[in-house]
Amino acid sequence: MTQTTQTLPAPLPPVLTAAQQTHVVNVLRRAARAEVLPRFRNLAPADIDTKSGPHDLVTAADLAAEAMITRALATAYPDALIIGEEAVSADPALQDKIANAPLAFILDPIDGTSNFAHGLSTFGMILAVTRFGKPAFGVIYDPVNDDWVISDDTSTPRFERALGQSRPLRVSMGKQIEDLSGFVPLGNFSKELRVKVAATLPSFAKVNSLRCSAHEYRTVAQGHADFVLSGTLHPWDHAAGALICAQAGAHVEMLSGGPYDATLRTGHILVAPDKTTWNRLRKVFAFLADD
Repeated sequence: MTQTTQTLPAPLPPVLTAAQQTHVVNVLRRAARAEVLPRFRNLAPADIDTKSGPHDLVTAADLAAEAMITRALATAYPDALIIGEEAVSADPALQDKIANAPLAFILDPIDGTSNFAHGLSTFGMILAVTRFGKPAFGVIYDPVNDDWVISDDTSTPRFERALGQSRPLRVSMGKQIEDLSGFVPLGNFSKELRVKVAATLPSFAKVNSLRCSAHEYRTVAQGHADFVLSGTLHPWDHAAGALICAQAGAHVEMLSGGPYDATLRTGHILVAPDKTTWNRLRKVFAFLADD
């Protein structure tokens, strides 16, 4: 009997080289210095506007930073799709292009805009790179402290500082429900669901919302909190953080089942330290699985 040997496909190389990753980080840092930090705690009333509602803010800093970053990426990657949150706000059809893009940059120029607009320093800049919607690279940058977490889908994520300091990231250990701390964005759920989600919160040791996906994902990736549940699925909020947490050892899955990717529009991502803890949390939030 002749045995056949199955040849597995070769793994894809990193979507960005080390030099390209450094370039992307520097693009964010330059935009922060030029367009974001000079406006922090220095916004005039005319610099703040609303989008979908009174709590969905956009500032002159969001618009200027996104324009600067988009120009820099378009120059370096002329064949790539570049999707910014503010560009999608102006033209929602842009988001439809992510699924068919072999290389897409997905950008949130200021995540936590409400915090930024009100002078709170809990905001960040998020950039993800996807292949046909699947996250392949992510960086979450803190402009105030000039540090970032970064990873691609082939390596261990790192916390880095401008002076060359770097350390690997690892999520926390799994725990029982009553010992878990995490992030639940209560205000992002409909009023009907908000009541049900709020009823789960006493089950945990501690639950917060920073109103900033950037810092929530950073905190989980560094092992300082145990889980994060999404209220919405905007890819500029989640693609980078979901990848970084997964590479740091977390179990990342949609509550309805299946992997997360940046093309999804409905559902909820749940990030937990391991599959066992994820399953425990899944039981608590089971009512959201079909939402």
